[in-house]
Amino acid sequence: MRSFTALPRRTFLKGAGVAMGLPFLEAMTPRRAIAETGAPAPVRMAYIFFPNGVILPDWNPVGEGRDFKLPKSLAALEGMREQILFLSGLAQDNARAKGDGPGDHARSAAAFLTGSHPFKTAGADIRNGISVDQLAAEHVGHLTRLPSLEIGIEGGRNAGQCDSGYSCAYSNNISWKSATTPMAKEIQPKLVFERLFGGGKGDIEARRKRDALRLSILDLVAQDAQKLQSQLGKTDRRKLDEYFTSVRELEQRLERTRDQDAKIPVPDIDLPPGVPKDQDEHMTQMYDLLALAFQTDTTRVASFMLANEGSNRSYPQVGVNDGWHHLSHHQDKADWISQLQKIDEYLVGHFARFLKKLDSIKEGESTLLKNSMIVYGSAIADGNRHSHHDLPILLAGGGGGTLQGGRHLKYGENTPLNNLYLSLLERIGAPTTAFGDSTGLLTNLNG
Repeated sequence: MRSFTALPRRTFLKGAGVAMGLPFLEAMTPRRAIAETGAPAPVRMAYIFFPNGVILPDWNPVGEGRDFKLPKSLAALEGMREQILFLSGLAQDNARAKGDGPGDHARSAAAFLTGSHPFKTAGADIRNGISVDQLAAEHVGHLTRLPSLEIGIEGGRNAGQCDSGYSCAYSNNISWKSATTPMAKEIQPKLVFERLFGGGKGDIEARRKRDALRLSILDLVAQDAQKLQSQLGKTDRRKLDEYFTSVRELEQRLERTRDQDAKIPVPDIDLPPGVPKDQDEHMTQMYDLLALAFQTDTTRVASFMLANEGSNRSYPQVGVNDGWHHLSHHQDKADWISQLQKIDEYLVGHFARFLKKLDSIKEGESTLLKNSMIVYGSAIADGNRHSHHDLPILLAGGGGGTLQGGRHLKYGENTPLNNLYLSLLERIGAPTTAFGDSTGLLTNLNG
């Protein structure tokens, strides 16, 4: 039998100040190990957050277990339902007022991943808790170039008041390194791309030269890539070609966004540069970057805010020209409810596309989606009532073979959302005895 020397999992292509991670290749694990384990790839964890709650009658599946039907807002997930757990009955108790009065939006974002009750202040003395993603990063972050990745669609300040006496730091962040340190999210696709593939702070000048010459990262690592391809089998060479193509396409889209922005006069307002004007393109780019981050094992832990909590942006692409937060106080007005449902459906459509992309990326005999755990949800259920129970929570992916999708799981009223987080921490290799108001592991996730 021919012997194989495994290519290190953390192999990078290097050149001119960049370090480019690679997707999982057969050459990274001896064939015998692949056959015996069946799942040699690492498990990834991501949390995707949306604000303002949902229209529950169009969100909650009808039926239980495997015998259920998807409602209107989740219809785009029909083709992926076997890889998704639809969870009902979960609550984030520390998003409730607990004597602090108004401020449910700020508490929703602050408590979503921390399970902590934020200290009510509009000053610098913010206090919350470490978030589940950062707890995971403490355990597995040393295994990747980036311990974690925090991205978003909307910018926002961390100073000042954003919701009823609560600091903007609470509304604009879901990831917290410590009780007093939120993890700032990046909203510019180009900067996320450079963080993934750049070589760190020392490569700034090289990046400027590359931009000036419009060189692709693939051009910079071409020599290293050619040397690597000569060592690979047919399947790995094809996979590498597909990966390079996806990176090249994303680079070209980022370039087009920059060129389009350069043609538009800069308005006399303080706007962050480099954010696509088209919301669809912005969201697509960020989801694609998240997929690349996981595919290359640049990080195994990520969070993504689709909007800040209490966001009042509009969605004209689906016929919603009024502000999201304003509409969320719908007072049972049919027209307002209809518009909110369109936003829910629109965002789920982007999420469905992301899941299909992850599922198309092969990792040995598995896929990137089957080796991931993707939580999609909010800590507000009904935006009109600001409720924090029976939350809209989806769990996609196979967790490396530890999750069994295709089911609607109904848990008892006010089951802690943090029980889910305990269960995911265990699966990624960061077992914890307690988190927030957890009462134990969430049951039935693996069938």
